[in-house]
Parts: sequence; C-alpha cells; structure tokens
Amino acid sequence: MSSDYDRPRPAEEAAPCSYTEYDTRDRADGDVPATGEDAEGLERDVWSALYGIEDPEMPVSIVDLGLIYGVELNAESAIIDMTLTYSGCPAREILLDEVERTVAGVDGVSDAEVRLVWSPDWTVDLVTEPGKEALREFGLSFE
Repeated sequence: MSSDYDRPRPAEEAAPCSYTEYDTRDRADGDVPATGEDAEGLERDVWSALYGIEDPEMPVSIVDLGLIYGVELNAESAIIDMTLTYSGCPAREILLDEVERTVAGVDGVSDAEVRLVWSPDWTVDLVTEPGKEALREFGLSFE
C-alpha cells in the first residue's frame, strides 16, 4: 500500500519558500565568490562598503566570508547578489538590511537591493585567504 509520502512530489506542486527570492542563474564555480578586485569608480566604492560589513557572529567581512556573489550597478541603483552560510541563518534579516542600508549610503547610489541566492551553495572553500586568516585569529581552524 502506498501513501502520498511514498511518491515523488510533482514539480508543479513544488513551491519555493515564500519569503526568499530565488536566483536560478547558473554560475561557474570560478565566478564565486566575487571580491571586486578589478572594480573601478562607483563599483569600487560599493565593494569598499561591502568589505566594511562584518558577519554579526564573527569579526570577518562578508566579502571575505565569500557571501557576495556579485554587484550590478544600473544608473544610481545597486543589486547585490548574496548568499548566506546556510538558509536558516539567524542573522539573515540583520545582514540583508545592513547590506542594503550600507550600499544605499555610498555616494552615487540612491537605491540598493539584495538578491539572495543559493546557487552555488556556500562552503568554507569560498572564504578568501584574508577571511581564513581572520577566522583563525577568531579561533577557528581550517586544517
């Protein structure tokens, strides 16, 4: 005897989490994390602001943690592609609000939006070398 729990759920019945915007663009592993190292002008200013935002649970920049997947500038608005260390992150709203507020405060940016993305999944492999050093100083090890 089969129950509804035994059969796969059809795709048309699947619904994403109602409070998360899903970005389904394919990204090559080499495309993330983004660090803004080649950015110039206003984009460089946005990256500088992002580097100034630390994770609320540890003193590491969200860029160095590998949470930023991209920055897109259109006229005076900025869209930040960002992920979290996991979908149930308790600091989710704090981080999203701080990123939007901080980037919108950059001279030349009037509006900022965070596009929360989950692909590719965040792993410690996305942490930059400066981020790993900051985490070691905080007491976490990668060996």
